[in-house]
Amino acid sequence: MSDPLLQLHDLTIAFDQVTVVERLSLTVNRGETLALVGESGSGKSVSALGAMNLLPPNARVEGERRLGDTDLTTLSARGWRGMRGARVGFVFQEPMTSLNPLHPIGKQIGETLGLHQGLTGKAARARTRELLEQVKLPRAAEPLDAWPHQISGGQRQRVMIAMAIANNPELLIADEPTTALDVTVQQEILALLAELRDQHHMGMLFITHDLNLVRRHADRICVLYQGKEQETGPVADVFRSPRSPYTRSLLAAEPEGRPEGIAAGAPLLAARRLSVSFQRPKRLFSPRPPAFEAVKPMDLHIAPGETLGIVGESGSGKTTLALAILRLAPCRGEIDFGGKRLDLMTGKALRRQRRRFQVVFQDPYGSLSPRLPVSEIISEGLRFHYPAMEEAEVVRRVQATLLEVGLPADCASRYPHEFSGGQRQRIAVARAIILEPELLVLDEPTSALDRTVQKQLVELLRGLQARRGLSYLFISHDLAVVRAMAHRVMVLKDGEVMEEGDCLQVLKNPRSGYTRALLEAADLDRAR
Repeated sequence: MSDPLLQLHDLTIAFDQVTVVERLSLTVNRGETLALVGESGSGKSVSALGAMNLLPPNARVEGERRLGDTDLTTLSARGWRGMRGARVGFVFQEPMTSLNPLHPIGKQIGETLGLHQGLTGKAARARTRELLEQVKLPRAAEPLDAWPHQISGGQRQRVMIAMAIANNPELLIADEPTTALDVTVQQEILALLAELRDQHHMGMLFITHDLNLVRRHADRICVLYQGKEQETGPVADVFRSPRSPYTRSLLAAEPEGRPEGIAAGAPLLAARRLSVSFQRPKRLFSPRPPAFEAVKPMDLHIAPGETLGIVGESGSGKTTLALAILRLAPCRGEIDFGGKRLDLMTGKALRRQRRRFQVVFQDPYGSLSPRLPVSEIISEGLRFHYPAMEEAEVVRRVQATLLEVGLPADCASRYPHEFSGGQRQRIAVARAIILEPELLVLDEPTSALDRTVQKQLVELLRGLQARRGLSYLFISHDLAVVRAMAHRVMVLKDGEVMEEGDCLQVLKNPRSGYTRALLEAADLDRAR
């Protein structure tokens, strides 16, 4: 029998004259997880923030809102402060920006305990340690005095959960709590949330764009599109027989197909005994500790027109390996690129080679200058490597590259903040390919994008590879995307190669127990 907790009826939210959520009605019952899904801009987060009165002053929120027996529309400012953090807990998408970088972990959790329970000093510290143990943070006493930047992404997310449940809330709002986390860490976080939900008999509003996670971890689902509810129902029913065309399009948005075959020939890139070590800091009056091996000696090669997928958990050495190949991190070993030894090059010789290989980063908003228009962002490398090129030719190439990545040429004068996440990633790809490189390093290029946008970007990258003969070093924790992109795959753990080989063979018949654990967490067969 359902026990309604959060009830929204005809929730409508507008900013100035623009309506972003229209007549949304939903119910979250105690002890259940309701998934609120939809692509970016559909109104998921705005609905949750509007329900909890967390939108800026220019927002107009209408409709009925109740939490248990409390009419939320009647609360004063003081009433809201008592509600948020006590009866309602929040877990946000990016813990690094949600946690205060100027305070240690223990102080930040203790702050909510002092505000809502009056706990201070030793009592607050003891309760904070209990909470860190409850969210299964290893060596819970150590992070108490650690700073947010000193712990991993998965650990930071556990700290956010500890803060959210500190006062035993009735409702937990988890807004994209696993975005950009590895599949194994995703499963740990969501299993933890489910355990805490059952333990405290909480209701949970789970906001996400990942339907595979919804299938495995939610009880009911509400689908939004452009601020309007498309359909609501039990997860099994909606996935089996979706009524809305939009829901059907979301379910069909899994990256499909395979990259084109490659011709036999000499490798474009060949690395031999490549390794990366970092010297640990030396403490006063203590012997120097041994160096940390981020990447242990390994060999790899990429043929012209081939995609090598690199997969593994955070800290496995994926990005460090890519930085070493790009000569952006100190390394040992040989790096042969197109018959030239990159590891022996310095200065101008190395800079001349850099136009032959480019990189696309995970977060396009962070890697694109907010102060430059798109035309200058894309043409910056062109102007550096070809200073004698005439301005008319630069403009022509920028326009042609924009069209090739699926953006209109008239967007060249706009700035990055005026584009969606998928459009910004296309700008990042355009900036890389305008130099006509032979190799692209793609570092988690789809991790923060909706499934529909991911599918579009995968199709774009495969099309560019087919037309230009590009080689890709494709780093990702999303095995469904790797399956659609890579010819071969290399699995890393703790800087060491667990296994490598043909992508489909490795994903279908993994030899390593670690690879099998990744595949089990990703649930590829079911997600297909």
